[in-house]
Amino acid sequence: MSVLPLVFTSGWASGINAYAVVLLFGIFGATGISDEVPEALQRPDVLIAAGVLFLCEAVADKIPYVDSIWDSVHTVLRPVAGAVVAALLAGESGSLPELAAGAVGGSTALISHLVKAGTRMAVNTSPEPFSNIGVSLAEDLGVAGIISLAVFNPVAAAAIAGTLLVLGIVMVLLLAARIRRSLRRKAQRREEKRLAGTEW
Repeated sequence: MSVLPLVFTSGWASGINAYAVVLLFGIFGATGISDEVPEALQRPDVLIAAGVLFLCEAVADKIPYVDSIWDSVHTVLRPVAGAVVAALLAGESGSLPELAAGAVGGSTALISHLVKAGTRMAVNTSPEPFSNIGVSLAEDLGVAGIISLAVFNPVAAAAIAGTLLVLGIVMVLLLAARIRRSLRRKAQRREEKRLAGTEW
């Protein structure tokens, strides 16, 4: 069976939380739950690094505006991680060229990352912090659930990941107006403060 569904799913999940993807795949491989996980993802140093970075992301991702800064830093990192994981998965199975797998995983990761970042910008316009925490927890649980399902049923996981990706794109497009209004209000407030300062 082609590894393409697993590659697509891992790319989608990497765009949301690449460290969780590496950590989960590594644990599944190291514990013998799956024998299709590349050795590179099972190495203790990789698991430790992924675990530490996952904990950092778990904290940063739940703080308003810190999450957006974290996302901007990861605009390159998540797609690269998605491409690397996809290429490793393809290399392990031999059913898909690694370069093609990397392109699929990386581009899917980039799209899902942009959806996540856009959603977070909209959520940050809310004055309370609880929506950030709720969205972040939903993302973490979603990644864990989809990757776990992908290990046992990659086609079903890919179908769910594809559906979530399309729904996310639609949602970001609908939220774009809210994001623009928030940015305009911030610019107006800065201008008002600047003008108030010059009057003195």
